[in-house]
Amino acid sequence: MVSDNTKLPILQTKNIDKSFGHVQALKNVDIDLYPSEVVALIGDNGAGKSTLIKIISGIYQKDSGEILYKGNKVEINEPKDAVDKAGISTVYQDLSLVEVQDVGVNIYLNMEPTFMGLFINYKKLYRDAEKLIKNLKIDLPSVRVNVAELSGGQRQGVAIARALARGREIFILDEPTAALGVEQQANINSLILKLKEDKKTVLLISHNLEHVFEVADRLIILRRGEKVGERTKKSTNKEEIVGLITGAIK
Repeated sequence: MVSDNTKLPILQTKNIDKSFGHVQALKNVDIDLYPSEVVALIGDNGAGKSTLIKIISGIYQKDSGEILYKGNKVEINEPKDAVDKAGISTVYQDLSLVEVQDVGVNIYLNMEPTFMGLFINYKKLYRDAEKLIKNLKIDLPSVRVNVAELSGGQRQGVAIARALARGREIFILDEPTAALGVEQQANINSLILKLKEDKKTVLLISHNLEHVFEVADRLIILRRGEKVGERTKKSTNKEEIVGLITGAIK
């Protein structure tokens, strides 16, 4: 069962293959992502989820197959290609934040506003950071607080705000609620739904089916490197998804 979305896909993979030596990590994997939706990519360890998102993000190169952005074939050979050619921003589990710097500096790191082309315009940087944090409804004491002082959920929010500041359309979130408490997970759920409300596309990788069923519109299931199912949330249940993940349902 596939998406009932009538829009054209914003991003597609077609027949993606990837092997590491004698191990085939992905085999003929097709996925479609549509504008303004949240898609969960799920599967057990070794299913190929991380390999697929790393190919889309430019960390790995596919062995064969195609990636299309708005219907046009693109070659993503490095992370910069994913950003520049397909508007993709990936937030990995480690977040890659600079803990000794404050929130505003982290959000605009390497893209700081300047005046006279020489000096960082900190007034604008913090003003823009505050506006972004407020729009995303992230609960922070200040954009001037160091990242080291933030909770796990707040750090995840800052990482997503940094991705959004780069003006991307597609967000890949790798296990965004891992190791977070219930309240922090709820905050991340709200943040994901806010991205959708702002007409962004989210590809969510998660082992947490409770989380998936709260935010995802559609679920894509991988098993042993192959796509074994695709369901809209309203057409399935957790028992069926577990069956597809384990192979109990073919």
